[in-house]
Amino acid sequence: MDFACHLRGRPHPARVFCENVLPDLKTRLLESMKRFVVFLSGNFVFVEHFITVKRRRLMTCRNRLVCHLVLLASLLALTAPVCAQQAPSDQALIEALRQGGYNLYMRHEATDWSQYDDVRQRDDWLSCDGSRIRQLSEQGRQNAQRTGKAMRSLNIPVSEVLASPYCRAMETARQLGLGDVLASNDVINLRVADYFGGDDVIIATARALLARKPDAGSNRIIVAHGNVAQAATPVYPEEGEVVVFKPDGKGSFVFVGRLTSEQWAQFSQVD
Repeated sequence: MDFACHLRGRPHPARVFCENVLPDLKTRLLESMKRFVVFLSGNFVFVEHFITVKRRRLMTCRNRLVCHLVLLASLLALTAPVCAQQAPSDQALIEALRQGGYNLYMRHEATDWSQYDDVRQRDDWLSCDGSRIRQLSEQGRQNAQRTGKAMRSLNIPVSEVLASPYCRAMETARQLGLGDVLASNDVINLRVADYFGGDDVIIATARALLARKPDAGSNRIIVAHGNVAQAATPVYPEEGEVVVFKPDGKGSFVFVGRLTSEQWAQFSQVD
């Protein structure tokens, strides 16, 4: 598998899996584990009682692997309502955005996962050629247009639109139709961070951008990548998901909420 991940030339199925799919799966798993640990730390007594009851019921189970899987699934199910209660309602979030003062970090929309990033030299990431760099899928383009239309119909003010110079991020930002798009290396994909001084540099510039207040009464859109959000913030967004942060005025920012493109469409009743 390691050998397949480093094959040259056209994408090999194993290489596509290693470079694109596997990192995403690993990140999602880690985020779920973090949420689970937070839940356990805040609900230790209840969880301890829950496990005791479940163990008694599972004592007669002959397949021990199945028993433990059932127990784990039950515990994970417990975390869902607790995590949901910690975030504001979607409607409250929309109302807050109408007042301005937020940075909306959007991971680029849905991409064609049969493609992969073959960066061999500086600025290769600027290519909109699917044989060289992963691009938006047609569904991704439609989703971005729908999200932009939803934001406009919801009267969410936007004064600035920034995007990673990767073609998939720039195209997502343009498809939103919320204003001129300015390319920013502050949130460029961490896979090419070495061209800009390393991961720590990009993480620092991304955090500084999220901590910077937008124009009064408006919001800033930042379209970039999942790995930047994962490293610089407590959130790992899905493709096309918008994560809302509020600058705290002290050189940092706080996570406020998150909305998928489907949720944007539901609020504005856009088909």
